Amino acid sequence: MSDDRLIDIETKLAYQEDLIEALNKVVSDQQLKIDELEKACRKMVDRLVDLSEAFESAQIEDAPPPHY
Repeated sequence: MSDDRLIDIETKLAYQEDLIEALNKVVSDQQLKIDELEKACRKMVDRLVDLSEAFESAQIEDAPPPHY
């Protein structure tokens, strides 16, 4: 194997290692963002359920008696 070919392979390997590190950082950052979004969605769903339950109980209390 010639020295030039070995240097070319080592250079390509170094670039690939840098690319893998960069891609790993992107994936890691995306996972953090996904976790934040899932937490926010859970809060919104919980809040919506609470509001829905409050609305249903308010409608029952405000309903006229059956003999009306």
